[in-house]
Amino acid sequence: GVTRLLLTRIPFFKEIIVSSFACDSCSWSNTEIQSAGRIQEQGVRYTLAVTSRQDMNREVVKTDCATARIPELDFEIPAFTQKGVLTTIEGIIDRAVVGLEQDQPLRRATDEEVANKIDEFIGKLKQLKEVHSSFTFVIDDPSGNSFVENPHAPQKDDALVVTHYRRTPQQAAMLGLELEEKPADSTEDLRNEVLQFNTNCPECNAPANTNMKLVQIPHFKEVIIMATNCDSCGHRTNEVKSGGAIEPQGTRITLRITDPSDMTRDILKSETCSVEIPELEFELGMGALGGKFTTLEGLLKDIRELVERNPFTLGDSSAPGKAEKLQEFVGKLQEVEGKRKAHFVMDDPAGNSYLQNVYAPEEDPELSVERYERTFEQNEDLGLNDMKTEGYESEGASGR
Repeated sequence: GVTRLLLTRIPFFKEIIVSSFACDSCSWSNTEIQSAGRIQEQGVRYTLAVTSRQDMNREVVKTDCATARIPELDFEIPAFTQKGVLTTIEGIIDRAVVGLEQDQPLRRATDEEVANKIDEFIGKLKQLKEVHSSFTFVIDDPSGNSFVENPHAPQKDDALVVTHYRRTPQQAAMLGLELEEKPADSTEDLRNEVLQFNTNCPECNAPANTNMKLVQIPHFKEVIIMATNCDSCGHRTNEVKSGGAIEPQGTRITLRITDPSDMTRDILKSETCSVEIPELEFELGMGALGGKFTTLEGLLKDIRELVERNPFTLGDSSAPGKAEKLQEFVGKLQEVEGKRKAHFVMDDPAGNSYLQNVYAPEEDPELSVERYERTFEQNEDLGLNDMKTEGYESEGASGR
């Protein structure tokens, strides 16, 4: 068969997707609807007093999770027992009648008493369609995506009562939503939320947005990842800041690269970390490339691009010997990314860098982590020699 999809907007409501299936062989057809929007902030309940045949023609959107009720007959269509439909009130009753009549022949053969009661109830449903007396039609949808037409819109409909309500924990669980509502200012919410603030693009100085996210690195600590995208010039940049304090000791991490799979190890390189590859006689000082959270392959790629874009090796004024040496170095760096064995050393006096241990929590035979006491010069570079965090209040008072 053929399924057709139509995105349409219902006046004074929202957009929905209408799905229609038709089979040419047996002439069977079916229609369903799905909400084209998200689950609403609150649930909704439509209560309509049906008093005339015109009310039976009101259009109704009933989603999968909505419950339809007619209190006068103690009749209810539970949630998730029918697919979402775009129909009328008469159509919902007809659909219920068809569903009840479907198994009647079997019931008459097995339990005639139950079959007679259902026949009696079906007769009452069919009488409702004639509207000899008024009745109440209720649609209750915790997702807030169901709808009953107001033919007098935008004026108020006295026969239709629309009630918005806060979902219960059971209804939220039924919709697959989070059960516990946490305070908006909780630390856990900040960890799960992407914060955004306004800034200027470092390339073209146009207004741009920077996204910031607090991330917990397994077997390490929390870091802050910041990413800036510029819509004007397309420039993209990301930076990583340590989410904690400077460690009491510096850290030197040495990895022996023996396999191409080592290129997939996660790396956190802080701004204070220097990188060294002894086999290539290469050293990258602290501050170069800034803070990065990437893989070993990604960091080597950034190093290669930094070398290739060196302005002193480009143009007519570049010395041929220097350019050849840099190209030779780039070739060796690409070999390290492939099959060449080498040592990769990260030296961070602040102790805020990280290289993934793929055997964690066991020891990694190819990875060594050394803690060391910082020198006076390293403390000076980090601004620790003049920093006093204890007893400064009393000193300030005596100075006055």
